[in-house]
Amino acid sequence: MGAYAALAKAGGGFVWDAVLEYRVWVHPERNGDEPGDGSDFYRAFATHADALAFAKSQVGAEEPLALVLQEEYIDESEPGEYTHVRERRVTEWPVDFLRRPRRTSETIQRFLAPDAPPNRLDILRGTAAS
Repeated sequence: MGAYAALAKAGGGFVWDAVLEYRVWVHPERNGDEPGDGSDFYRAFATHADALAFAKSQVGAEEPLALVLQEEYIDESEPGEYTHVRERRVTEWPVDFLRRPRRTSETIQRFLAPDAPPNRLDILRGTAAS
């Protein structure tokens, strides 16, 4: 865990490099604890288990999100139009997205290759034949 900005990109990019922390957002208007001015806030955790335990115990809390680092990612500006972006970004993902294998040096190239399988997402899921 580190000192990361509260505002991050949301989802997207298809691939991940590292989990930086797990976040649980709390909404005071849903009867959550209200620190300070009543604004939405989050708590950061090193593990999903700790984040989930907090979320279940806190009124007004969302399900945990993973704050992930993407050193490179895939942009889909139009449906089926993919671009390899080589820039670092931090984004919040639903924890289920972490079921995808971590990005390797070949993941994006295989995804964008002309001979990629018809369902390119199989590459990201780790289910495509090598």
